[in-house]
Amino acid sequence: MASILLSMALASCKSGISTRNSQFQLLGQNNFPKFQLCFLNQSCSQNTHGNIISLDFKSWVPRSVSSSTLGPTMEEVKESWYRFLSENGGFVKVLVLDHNGNYTVRIEVSNLSKDVTGEGLVLEWGMHRSDSSQLRGPDGAGTVKVPFMKNSLGEHAAELEFQSSQPPFFLSFVVLNSTGSEIKSHRCTSFCVPIGIGSGKPMPLGFSLSDDGKANFSLFSRNAESVILCLFENGNEEPDLEIELDPYLNRTGDLWHVCLDVVNKYSKYGYRCKGPLDWRKGGRFHMRYVLLDPYSKTIENFIPDKGEKVSFAKCLASLASEKKSFDWSGIQNPNLPMEKLVVYRLNVGLVAKSKSFIGVIEKIPHFKQLGVTAILLEPIFSFDETKGPYHPYHFFSPMKKFGSIDSLKEMVKAMHKDGIEVFLEFSLSGTSEGDDTAPQPISFRGIDNSSYYMNGGVSILNCNNPVVQTLILDCLRYWVVEFHVDGFSFVNSSLLLKASNGIDTLSRPAFIESIAFDPVLSKTKIISDTSSPAELCAQDIEFPHWKRWSEMNSKFYTDTRNFLRGEGLLSNFATRLCGSGDKFSSRGPAFSFNYITRNFGLTLVDLVSFSNASELSWNCGEEGATDNAAVLETRLRQIRNFLFILFISVGVPVLNMGDECGYSTRGSIAYNDRKQLNWSSIETPYGKQITQFIAYLSALRSRKDDIFQRREFLKLENIIWGGSDGFHSEPNWLDPSCKFLSVVIKPENSELESDSDSDSTSASNGGRVFICFNSGANTVTAVLPEGSTWVRLVDTALPFPGFFVSGNESVVQVAGMSTYEIKPHSCVLFEAKGSTE
Repeated sequence: MASILLSMALASCKSGISTRNSQFQLLGQNNFPKFQLCFLNQSCSQNTHGNIISLDFKSWVPRSVSSSTLGPTMEEVKESWYRFLSENGGFVKVLVLDHNGNYTVRIEVSNLSKDVTGEGLVLEWGMHRSDSSQLRGPDGAGTVKVPFMKNSLGEHAAELEFQSSQPPFFLSFVVLNSTGSEIKSHRCTSFCVPIGIGSGKPMPLGFSLSDDGKANFSLFSRNAESVILCLFENGNEEPDLEIELDPYLNRTGDLWHVCLDVVNKYSKYGYRCKGPLDWRKGGRFHMRYVLLDPYSKTIENFIPDKGEKVSFAKCLASLASEKKSFDWSGIQNPNLPMEKLVVYRLNVGLVAKSKSFIGVIEKIPHFKQLGVTAILLEPIFSFDETKGPYHPYHFFSPMKKFGSIDSLKEMVKAMHKDGIEVFLEFSLSGTSEGDDTAPQPISFRGIDNSSYYMNGGVSILNCNNPVVQTLILDCLRYWVVEFHVDGFSFVNSSLLLKASNGIDTLSRPAFIESIAFDPVLSKTKIISDTSSPAELCAQDIEFPHWKRWSEMNSKFYTDTRNFLRGEGLLSNFATRLCGSGDKFSSRGPAFSFNYITRNFGLTLVDLVSFSNASELSWNCGEEGATDNAAVLETRLRQIRNFLFILFISVGVPVLNMGDECGYSTRGSIAYNDRKQLNWSSIETPYGKQITQFIAYLSALRSRKDDIFQRREFLKLENIIWGGSDGFHSEPNWLDPSCKFLSVVIKPENSELESDSDSDSTSASNGGRVFICFNSGANTVTAVLPEGSTWVRLVDTALPFPGFFVSGNESVVQVAGMSTYEIKPHSCVLFEAKGSTE
């Protein structure tokens, strides 16, 4: 049984000054209480020490002690005051003294009403943690009754003492008068005081440790009626300690918060939230679920629901300290200009054999060979593995199976050291919590569904709600500051424009604008991707950008595919080549992230091997696998064409993992059908030639940066279009039967061209380029433009390794008669090397 101290104050007769309180101690020994009455008599002399007189039921035993036995000095004691108004108009004051984890609670009652004499007042108290109706005494039994003592000021006082092993808990008590009637608070409830528990601070949200080791917890929930903090010891799935937060002490606005003096014995935590289960108004509360803190920085693995007879804890936050420094060795973010980017999109679990961040580091030489300057990681946040990474249940920490937080930082550090930026994909549409037909409460749904999600029982985050907006902005800044990431791509971004009802489109969505002007995030690359992994499609919408947002260019994807399969208009294709001025005229072409394949849908090999109307694909004559040499040759040309167009188009080229080594899903467009990459295929003849071709195209973009890597659009006077009859007339832009297009592009620094020295011309990057595209089944004879010596650099119809060259073979134009045959389904690139005039 805990020690119980009753207070009795004595006054000095000479000075009239109140002396230190006497102590009356109940010691539970051998089931027979022994009482000690302790008088600490203080005189006016500063050097006088008091005496302690012991008393039990049988005898008085006087003894004296030095002042050192009276406990810690005032400097070592932390105190907290609470003042309550009782229902009869009196006051109850509570002083909690913390002696290095041991607690003394002093309770004083004053200003009692006239009908309460004060004689025979009794304190009835008990402890509780999660359920205030289940009060227990220190020995686990029911409540304890202790008489009050009257001090010199006429106040009735009592003291209780608790050892460090007992907190944290709530001390609940009432005052009984001489007739046994209860005196409660002005709210007609028991008085309640936290022991080892502070009210905490509303900010920061989540779990944090103060410098003195105290743990602060803060959670947003506007509609919860009560919140319980659940603490777990290591290895346990059921809570070992539950602390119910008092809405009067532990709530500020919509933030529930609490501070615990010690959490050393616990390793994980979560919350239970109670509230109205009114589905029409968005309520999805259920007390049986232990919920993940949305702001937790480190979490444990997902725990499947095993049935009603086991824990409903799904995913718990870790209590491990976050205050660990990481050595970045002075390596800074590359901060590359947008137009210099070549992006490689990858899945950590599929691209690395080890399925880890450290495994991705091993691919850096490959990325460098390809000319990649940025990697885009598919969602790496903790997710339900049965649904995939586009169904996360958390945004602040990486999936544990990919590696530790430090291993992710090591990966970013290694990438930056080699000049490669790191972007993260965010999926803010469907989380892993499901909808009302198949709910799986893990975090947001059970904490405050109507605040976090759009209306309608769906798991689409309501990002334009200020609370959710703050959460995501805090999360993005955390990734930039803590992990040094360089940018973000938001998948299914059309939903970021929606109002809370999920239907209306906002003209000026607050979330999009906040990111655009955020002092941290506006300095990163921010990319809108309207692709929907769930619906396997991309919407073409007018996305608000404030000249900050880039976009995954879905029009480039569709128009390029249509052109190479012999459909679509030349005008649409030409617009994509020149940077998609119809979409990016107010921003510049460097904001266009161009892609041929994406992380769902057909891979590059499957794009030319299977016909699928929704994928705008063409099988080149036969469906699926084939031994037909003509079909295989056409497929290989088409793959080269796709890559060629991707890299010579103005904008940022985006490669998809595995396309360089023939990765295939056998025609499946489902994301879940993607398997581990077989990197040995990079050594096959196909893998070698495609890898070398991509490396060549990356180098060509860099060498001809005045044409292919541009922040501003090319001037119209520097572009000359031609059709099947050469440059005598404009191409038939709106004729769907036209399948040939040629163009001469004159760089804006063309004055650097030399008429005498072709080598120096090459070095100056001033040469014009002449490009031909033939998506038809017939050969087209192209007339080379007059006035230059033209060197063929690429012809996708030629066999490997001759389909791209370093500039040794030239086709010289003489008197306007030089021609070149553009084979079916092929592209050709020439570069001007001096003049023939």
